[in-house]
Amino acid sequence: MSSYATVSDLIQLWRELTEEERRRAAPLLELISASLRSEARRVGRDLDEMIAADPDLAAVAMGVTVDICARTLMTSTRQEPLTQFTQSAGGYSASGTFLVPGGGLFIKKSELARLGLRRQKYGGMDIYGLSD
Repeated sequence: MSSYATVSDLIQLWRELTEEERRRAAPLLELISASLRSEARRVGRDLDEMIAADPDLAAVAMGVTVDICARTLMTSTRQEPLTQFTQSAGGYSASGTFLVPGGGLFIKKSELARLGLRRQKYGGMDIYGLSD
């Protein structure tokens, strides 16, 4: 299967890459695309068919793939990625909030929603056994 974005798309939409990032980017883009297809199958959809039916969705899929890849490349691989870190001197205190607990690739719910893979469900259940 093909990726929804290329390394050139990543450079154009995000920024110039270092050599290490370039080596990681191509396989990462393939992994992200496969993950998005898998997420679509979990909700009973075929993302490739959806893109074939709506050309604009191809651009959205490329943007989502670039966003996920950029976030993953920004995550440090040399130390624990923290979004917040606090230190104190008097009581010897230190605390931090990790970016991705456990590390690895993650897809936000908002990114799935942009692809049409998350919709609110509604419905009702007649608990009294009454019908009109």
